[in-house]
Amino acid sequence: MFYSVIIPVYNRPDEVDELLDSLTQQHYKDFEVIVVEDGSTIPCKEIIEKYTDRLDIHYYFKPNSGPGLTRNYGAERSNGEFLIILDSDCIVPEGYFDAVEKELTKAPADAFGGRDRAHASFTDIQKAINYSMTSFLTTGGIRGGKKKLDKFYPRSFNLGIRKDVYEALGGFPAMKYAEDIDFSIRLFKEGYSCRLFPDAWVYHKRRTDLKKFFNQTNHFGIGRINLYKLYPESLKAVHLLPALFTAGVVLLLASSFLCPLTLLPLVLFALVICVDSSLRNRSVKIGVYSVATAYIQLVGYGIGFWEAWWKRCILGKEEPSTYK
Repeated sequence: MFYSVIIPVYNRPDEVDELLDSLTQQHYKDFEVIVVEDGSTIPCKEIIEKYTDRLDIHYYFKPNSGPGLTRNYGAERSNGEFLIILDSDCIVPEGYFDAVEKELTKAPADAFGGRDRAHASFTDIQKAINYSMTSFLTTGGIRGGKKKLDKFYPRSFNLGIRKDVYEALGGFPAMKYAEDIDFSIRLFKEGYSCRLFPDAWVYHKRRTDLKKFFNQTNHFGIGRINLYKLYPESLKAVHLLPALFTAGVVLLLASSFLCPLTLLPLVLFALVICVDSSLRNRSVKIGVYSVATAYIQLVGYGIGFWEAWWKRCILGKEEPSTYK
């Protein structure tokens, strides 16, 4: 099988360097790499040139239009039977393509997705963010966990799809938020087969500080309402949990002025997160950081969800759907 790896990038040359280096270490070699610069002011062209003798690599620069349309730009110039779409902040373990080949040999699939993990080189904050984005306690397992409250929808940081299926779906939409979930919803609605490849995982850096992480999760909440307006059936109970959690936090904080004991549920949740993350990461420090990242993730999402719900569902305003 010949694959085309599509990597959109915006002002992240150092991350692209790490990702490309990891691709040179793959056991499986039958793939090309297409890097599309999305109007960056800090281009990675010099980084790309380091790999021209080690990878079948192609580099394009285009005006800024957002990650979805940038992936489409790369896909249009690809030659692979399968597209592998990766975020620029990922690192691919050396057996990634071996795992993909094994799964596709075992049973065909129109599309697939994989999990993400934290690399040993990541900072403690990045490891805490990874915990909060992958733990069942904070996500309900919908991002590829063994236990889950809803089916797995592949995400754009680690997505594989047959090129002809990609083209039949029209690629990614020009949405500002949640364009990858929109893509996955259409994939299932059109009846294509898609499954989780457990061993085709990547190291995913995500955001590097808490402020950026809050903004990202806030956009997730906004994106969920935008998806609801397009596909009402896509809103499941698990998607409401962060919004309900946020409302509960506000209520308990307000009640604490009258009775401090009302803060007990928040303290207990923090304790559970701290212990679970400490054990998983073998670090109490990361466990403590995970309390912060868990609350930031859930409340950031919840605030975005409630704000978008009020604007779009109550006031009837139109959220800008295109990337600007």
